[in-house]
Amino acid sequence: MSETSLPAGPGPVAILRLMRLVFHAGFLLLLGIATARVFLTHPAGPTGWLAVGGAVLLTAVYAAGAVVRHALHRRWLAMTWLAAVTAVWAGLLVVSPDFSWLAFPLFFLHLHLLRGRHALVAVVVVTALVVTAQGRHAGAWSVGMVLGPIIGAGVAVVITWGYSAIYAESQRRQALIDDLTRTRAELASSQHQAGVAAERERLAREIHDTLAQGLSSIVLLLRAADSALPPQADKARARITEAQRTAADNLDEARRFVRDLRPPSLTGTGLPQALRRLCEDTARESGIHCRFQTDGALVRLPSGYEVALLRAAQASLGNVVRHAHAGTAVVTLGFLDTEVTLDIYDDGAGFDPAAVRPAPDGSGYGLIALRERIGALGGRLAVESAPGDGTAVAIRLPLTDEEIR
Repeated sequence: MSETSLPAGPGPVAILRLMRLVFHAGFLLLLGIATARVFLTHPAGPTGWLAVGGAVLLTAVYAAGAVVRHALHRRWLAMTWLAAVTAVWAGLLVVSPDFSWLAFPLFFLHLHLLRGRHALVAVVVVTALVVTAQGRHAGAWSVGMVLGPIIGAGVAVVITWGYSAIYAESQRRQALIDDLTRTRAELASSQHQAGVAAERERLAREIHDTLAQGLSSIVLLLRAADSALPPQADKARARITEAQRTAADNLDEARRFVRDLRPPSLTGTGLPQALRRLCEDTARESGIHCRFQTDGALVRLPSGYEVALLRAAQASLGNVVRHAHAGTAVVTLGFLDTEVTLDIYDDGAGFDPAAVRPAPDGSGYGLIALRERIGALGGRLAVESAPGDGTAVAIRLPLTDEEIR
């Protein structure tokens, strides 16, 4: 049978609860037997009723401590309860030596609640009370009267010391287990960080070997095309120059990605400046009247938020330029008490968001990828559009002290 298929045993808490119940039941059982023996060994009279009254009182005092045992963590209250139990028992011992049987559980109570030498002194006193009571009631002394209580006290002391040693070893093992668990968690975290670093390195290599190389080739081809144009082709030369600048900017961005995988447009500036520059570039390259505005007091956002919002704006404005046939686009960055918002609106042709599906050529995944990126940060993305009514993309990211720290 495999180790994982073995049934789980009772936990330490369940075992301690069971031991506590057995101890209480044993104490009350011995008290009941001792009370019954008083009636069997003594004629009916005051002695029997004193035994019954004392037994009821001892049961009440003992049960009070067992019921509110959480209060016994207060030292003075525990000592008061232990003294009351011992005093009532001593009174019963005067009535009948049969109550000597309760000395054994009382040994454990004193050894548990008292400390060091005080516990041993209490055990000696209880033992002396038992020996004295038995000798006084019997009217004579015997070896059994003395050795019995002494042996019982010795057994109680040995059991308590053994339990203390086992408990200390259990605590030491639990500390080792906690340390092992913490070490495993730290190892898992370091492995995760190593995996993230490896993935970043892989992405950097992919960008360097694909996008950066392709953009570099585009720049070279555009330079060659520009030099091959006739002198009077001013309009075509302007378009080629603009395309060459765009390709060069993207090549620079790809190369910087290789270094730190952080958007270069955010390097040295904040998100509002990057969005403003994005709107200016969109307006210049497409002819769309694109403007940027902010709402609320600016807050420094974590890098992950800035990257996600910038990519969302780039993807949304890219769709506006390619598909919307819009005349105006507005990008609004808002800072509220509990969230940061980004809204991209255009007055273009609009579309049916429910009808958008990825195309066979690999296009059409932009909105899906954008929704996944925002969702990974705990945010929400909503697209409102209809044919002929323009499009509004609304992004909400949670903003708390932990995010802006």
